[in-house]
Amino acid sequence: MEPRLEQYLAEQRLTGQTLKVVPLTGDASDRRYFRVLLKDARPIVLALHAGPIDFASMPFVSIARLLAEVPVPVPRILHHSDSLGILGLEDLGDVTLQAHLGAATASEHAALYRQAVGFIARMQDRGEALRSDQYPPYRIAFDVDKLTWELEFFVKHYLLAYKGATPADAERDALRQEWSAIVEELAAEPRVLCHRDYHSRNLMLHDGSLYIIDFQDARMGPDTYDLVSLLRDSYVDLNPQVVDGLIAYFLAHSAVDAPDEEEFRRRFDLMALQRNLKALGTFGYMTTSRNNTVYIQYMPRTLAYVKANLAKYPRFGRLRELLEPWL
Repeated sequence: MEPRLEQYLAEQRLTGQTLKVVPLTGDASDRRYFRVLLKDARPIVLALHAGPIDFASMPFVSIARLLAEVPVPVPRILHHSDSLGILGLEDLGDVTLQAHLGAATASEHAALYRQAVGFIARMQDRGEALRSDQYPPYRIAFDVDKLTWELEFFVKHYLLAYKGATPADAERDALRQEWSAIVEELAAEPRVLCHRDYHSRNLMLHDGSLYIIDFQDARMGPDTYDLVSLLRDSYVDLNPQVVDGLIAYFLAHSAVDAPDEEEFRRRFDLMALQRNLKALGTFGYMTTSRNNTVYIQYMPRTLAYVKANLAKYPRFGRLRELLEPWL
């Protein structure tokens, strides 16, 4: 066993109760996860960080408290060790929303997605009422710098590293002009509380309800951001009628007063273009820098989203022309 895990179990007086420790599939971070099977008790999950942690100042801990106040379901933090860099978490099982969809009936599928959309509306509404600088998300936002950085991340890790693109200086300058128009508009939108990575792999099905995980990067951003993450998900196909219905469901439950649905959809598509380009950058980075090729399979779906939005709006004619050789 990993020595830190062994020491942690001893400190928490769990050694005698431990039947087995099982490594779990990790995420795109440098954290590692382990399930601890216990005698006469429910399993727990241990999140092993790269080094020591400061529990009191961890965004994950603070944001877990915030989301519990909203409230939306999140895993409970059971115990921790700063020096060992370990958090003990409630075990939500192995069934993500992505995994469950293959076994779900159409009605179950619809109900789960309505629940997920409802959580977004609740986080935005209650998130405003709970606004306080004591919580990290209220101190950071999807501003011009952040949104631009993400699009340049796409250029660096998808176009240049993964596709081997060699754009001329004039083409790079033209891309920067296109990025500027997109991010200036997105950054100017009113900001709400955003999970920041709200998709089918970060929603766990447990005891009949969805639970939200991987929320430590929450920040303020456009009201379309989390909805785009869910409905333009790189990991799941949703047919257009389902997407339209869920957007209407969100608008019906949103705190926004009588939004114009056509204008909201335009803003949704703009946000989707930025987020899907960033996702391609992440997949390129994981493939070329981290030697993790599992993300290649999710590129075609993400590319399809990008190409559909580029073709849908005349304003993206120049951007479509610039990217076409590599999309």
